[in-house]
Amino acid sequence: MNPNNKKQLKDPTILDFKSLKLMLASKQDILEWSYGEVTKPETINYRTLRPEKDGLFDERIFGPTKDWECYCGKYKRIRYRGITCDKCGVEVTLSRVRRERIGHISLASPVSHVWFFKGASSPLSLLLDIQQKNLESVIYYASYLVTDVDEQKKKEAIDVLTKNLEDRKKNLKEKSKDEEKRVLEEMKDKKDEAKSVVKGEQKQLVSQELDLVKRQKVTRLQETYEAEAAKIDEIGETLLKLLKNLRVSSVLSEDEYFKLLEYEIPIFFTIKTGSEAILELINKLDLSELIAVLRKDVERASGQKYLRLIKRLRLIESMRKAGITAGSMIFVVLPVIPPDLRPMVQLAGGRFATSDLNDLYRRVINRNNRLKHLIALGAPEIILRNEKRMLQESVDSLIDSSQRGSQVVSSPLRSLSDMLRGKQGRFRQNLLGKRVDYSGRSVIVVGPELKLTQCGLPKEMALEMFKPFVLREVIVRGLATNIKSAKRFIEKRPPEVFDILEEITKNHPVLLNRAPTLHKLGIQAFYPVLIEGSAIQLHPCVCAGYNADFDGDQMAVHIPLSKKAQEEAIKLMMPNHNLLKPADGSPITLPNKEMALGVFYITSMARYGKHRDQYRQTHV
Repeated sequence: MNPNNKKQLKDPTILDFKSLKLMLASKQDILEWSYGEVTKPETINYRTLRPEKDGLFDERIFGPTKDWECYCGKYKRIRYRGITCDKCGVEVTLSRVRRERIGHISLASPVSHVWFFKGASSPLSLLLDIQQKNLESVIYYASYLVTDVDEQKKKEAIDVLTKNLEDRKKNLKEKSKDEEKRVLEEMKDKKDEAKSVVKGEQKQLVSQELDLVKRQKVTRLQETYEAEAAKIDEIGETLLKLLKNLRVSSVLSEDEYFKLLEYEIPIFFTIKTGSEAILELINKLDLSELIAVLRKDVERASGQKYLRLIKRLRLIESMRKAGITAGSMIFVVLPVIPPDLRPMVQLAGGRFATSDLNDLYRRVINRNNRLKHLIALGAPEIILRNEKRMLQESVDSLIDSSQRGSQVVSSPLRSLSDMLRGKQGRFRQNLLGKRVDYSGRSVIVVGPELKLTQCGLPKEMALEMFKPFVLREVIVRGLATNIKSAKRFIEKRPPEVFDILEEITKNHPVLLNRAPTLHKLGIQAFYPVLIEGSAIQLHPCVCAGYNADFDGDQMAVHIPLSKKAQEEAIKLMMPNHNLLKPADGSPITLPNKEMALGVFYITSMARYGKHRDQYRQTHV
């Protein structure tokens, strides 16, 4: 290429970059990328079939649906490029920008990113040093998080609790004594009454019976007192331990909080719940100071505590090094991906097929708008908490529906994570697992008459894969004048075509691959032998390297095109150069028991007929 033509040839739409770095997007980043706020859950108008204003397909936010034409039609054609219509607010540009432009949803309440608090490793849990289940209970508004503690008032609260416990026990003791006194007096009155009524021998029996009842009642009262006193001691011990261990980032259940209120303990701490509490705590963190403290703690720690501290230290150091702000794990603004990546298509009969993401976004917008309305009305805290929890759950479902374990849905909607992960995800299906030219796939069968370096390739399959080579040879030999006539000639399948194909494939190696390719012997090179049928024939000795058997396994065939690729395949990838296991160097290309049995069976047969001289007497 002429270096002077580089500027002319370079496409301005292609970005030239050397590396790619994945980072967490902050609120400011999302707002910078966004072209507008999506405030309505509507998609398209069912009458006009045009995007609704402020909806999930709004042309003002995401760009026009037609090239060089605004929504109202005031500006049409390329000469108005870059102009924003003063009537409808749509920029006159190419419709392909609807694959690039993103919008945003301003959330009425902060929402935690499900990737960072769920799963095997929870970065938020490590960062804040909170158990994962406790963190989840805070995020879903089931528990409270302590965000601030007054140490001076804490000591006073402990003294108040100790005094309250003593007072309660004292009151209980006095109450028990009064009750016991009342019972004794009551029983004495009954005894006196019985003495005046009963005479003779009966008097003594009644007296003994009343004494027995008195003892039973007194014993019961004492047992009740002891049980109540033990209960007060137990609750007191629990509450004292709770108060002493209470610090910033401690988690309180509702029962524990109401117990503290019941015992009239002065509140010396600030508590919050939901992602707001998490965000407030994160914003107070000083990563540099925290790293210094953790390094000192690591020196003194051992066992499980040491391992957790090391994990936490690594996470925080990595975040500081990468320049990641921890607050980015909490959404305040939610990005809305471009509409052409979550399309809505009209089917025959007037119905519409839409991406699951549109339904998930609609749910988020509906709940967010309802929460904003309730906040404006001044709704009770319990209603707001429930709405905030529902908003959190809807964002979880949008990002990763598989993480919400409590939901039981017959056919869950496909979330953003589902579109990326797994075999059918964007990476494995479209980016790593592309369909390639000069390749084929078929079932494998045994080819016992093949040499170790050969494989049986079906003629029709080989003709399709080597078609460009055959077309060239047909034209060179004068059997056709151009590509079109050469294709027609091949379609008739004359004998000359297969003669040409045999010449081409004779010394042209092909690569056979069996998934999963777990080591280098998963792809090996062979010289193709043209065969009838539709199945690929494979030498039985190479099965061990592929971990293949002949019960329906399939293999892919690829053609190395360049001379260098063919040389590499012949020198490095042929089975005769790969006789040993890469793992331990032991032989892998060996005859197995089935082959030994086959040889024994063939050589033990009576030798007669026209092939009798082909077999020799063999002892196995």
